[in-house]
Amino acid sequence: MSNKVAIVTDSTAYLPEEYVNQHNISITPLSLIWGEEVQRDGVDISPNQFYKRLTTSKVMPTTSQVTPAMMHDTFKSLLDEGFDVLGIFISSKISGTVQSAMQALEMLDGNAPRVAVIDSLTTTMAMGMPVLTAARAAQAGESLAECQKVVENACKNTGVFFLVETLEFLRRGGRIGGAQALLGNVLNIKPILELRDGRIESADKVRTKQKAIQRVVELAAERINGRTPVRLAVTHANAEADAETLLKAAQAELSPIEVFSSPLSPVIGSHAGPGTVALNFMYGIS
Repeated sequence: MSNKVAIVTDSTAYLPEEYVNQHNISITPLSLIWGEEVQRDGVDISPNQFYKRLTTSKVMPTTSQVTPAMMHDTFKSLLDEGFDVLGIFISSKISGTVQSAMQALEMLDGNAPRVAVIDSLTTTMAMGMPVLTAARAAQAGESLAECQKVVENACKNTGVFFLVETLEFLRRGGRIGGAQALLGNVLNIKPILELRDGRIESADKVRTKQKAIQRVVELAAERINGRTPVRLAVTHANAEADAETLLKAAQAELSPIEVFSSPLSPVIGSHAGPGTVALNFMYGIS
């Protein structure tokens, strides 16, 4: 009898809790460092608490990857329970979390072959949907190698476009990537960004938020290019109304078979800034 497969991801996926519980997905939290305090992403601080505090805080939070020790403990306890382990993590080009997972593998001695680590090259629900796809395959009894194939394929068929209120948070956190070019001329311009090959890049710039929301849907439709089925997830940083508008427009245009909506985790929110809305999509994965 082959080992069952356990799925591990990190807190930036911010998968809705009922899916995490239902599919028994282990979450390793990144950390938020706020002055003297260290808070685990989504564990010690919720998105609501985070965005409230961010508006009045004099000190800006910084973030830190999942530690190798925490990865090691998570992997080891699942291995001890008899699982093979598939870890799927935030893009290595914006976080050291994949690096931590690789270091944890080295600490596992003879058990390393029972663990596979995937660099999703993305984050938030553009990672969450492939994680869920892998978890469903695991629950259907697929092997570690099969689940790995499933998730690598799913990651290739996802994307995310997002709108930020200001580029300031990305600039300050050093995550601005190819969107750097937009810094000079952002007056009255809504930058549309995307994660491309694991980095943040500029996708377009539009004059008003309503137009920008519509443009995000168009860009997603171009990328999806008629490939079905489509799954959508809207993620937002304290911007529920805009997220709802975006989701309605995207549903009308793209006829998804599954839809998610979730807040952005505090770690991602601290880099993107309040008011950010994102359209995450996965296509062609039945």
